[in-house]
Amino acid sequence: MGLFLFKRLGTLLATLLGASVVIFLVLEILPGNAAQILMGPDASPEAVQALAVKLGLDLPPLTRYWQWLGGLLVGDMGISYSYSTPVLELVLERLSLTVPLALMAMTLTTVLALVTGIYAASHHNRAGDVGMMGLAQIGIAVPNFWFAILLILFFSVQLQWFSAGGFAGWDEGVLQGFKSLLLPAISLAVVQAAILARITRSALLEVLREDFVRTARAKGLSPRATLWGHVLRNAMIPVITVMGLQFANLLAGTIVVENVFYLPGLGRLIFQAISNRDLIVVRNCVMLLAAMVIVVNFVVDVLYAVIDPRVKASDI
Repeated sequence: MGLFLFKRLGTLLATLLGASVVIFLVLEILPGNAAQILMGPDASPEAVQALAVKLGLDLPPLTRYWQWLGGLLVGDMGISYSYSTPVLELVLERLSLTVPLALMAMTLTTVLALVTGIYAASHHNRAGDVGMMGLAQIGIAVPNFWFAILLILFFSVQLQWFSAGGFAGWDEGVLQGFKSLLLPAISLAVVQAAILARITRSALLEVLREDFVRTARAKGLSPRATLWGHVLRNAMIPVITVMGLQFANLLAGTIVVENVFYLPGLGRLIFQAISNRDLIVVRNCVMLLAAMVIVVNFVVDVLYAVIDPRVKASDI
């Protein structure tokens, strides 16, 4: 297990370094004067030059890259040009909303998908299976931002159970904060749950056809005991793969939903930074999202080895 983790950690660090190089090249080395973009086309050459010196754009590219990388290692992301605030403070403030939102959406996704997928697989080719997979197909086809608007119209405008947008803040209480995030979490979870439910059903049906399942049934185990004791664990590898990708997608892909509900999360910060041409914030936020995706994939790899030791053995 130690060698397995060591190799995976090496891959993790190499991937993070590669991601930092790509992000730096895209935002710093490509043609165009970042200071001119930040100041606007009508700025004087003196003002543009002064901003370039302030941002360190007059330094060689390799020096700027190492300064940025060194700052990341000690938690220094620089100062936002638009907000005149340390980028780390902005990011931490927005993550306090985005991370709970992603966790809520992932929890709803997992519960809905596993219940639907297990039920459909255990009722294969019956009415329950057809009905659940029909609903899953509709869920896949519905854009989450359109579903978010429907939730606002029904629960906020008609029933007036929830606010149509905004975030109450954690200072108002945990319950009130989660209530503000419930509709956005549902709108994010529906599409992801529909995808995961179909994959769960397919994985379970594939395992149900294996010889060891017939052996377990021949020994007298009930269908329920066979499903929960033998089939589900062996079917979890592809399910966990998709769950890891979905959670990373939820962390990085909340920009549209956060704008629909007017939530001050990380996605909205990136959207505002792009609008304001605040490249310092964009660069660090994109790197953070990339790091989150990479770390989630690392955790999924470790879970592979925990669930199925054959993965660890084949890797070593």
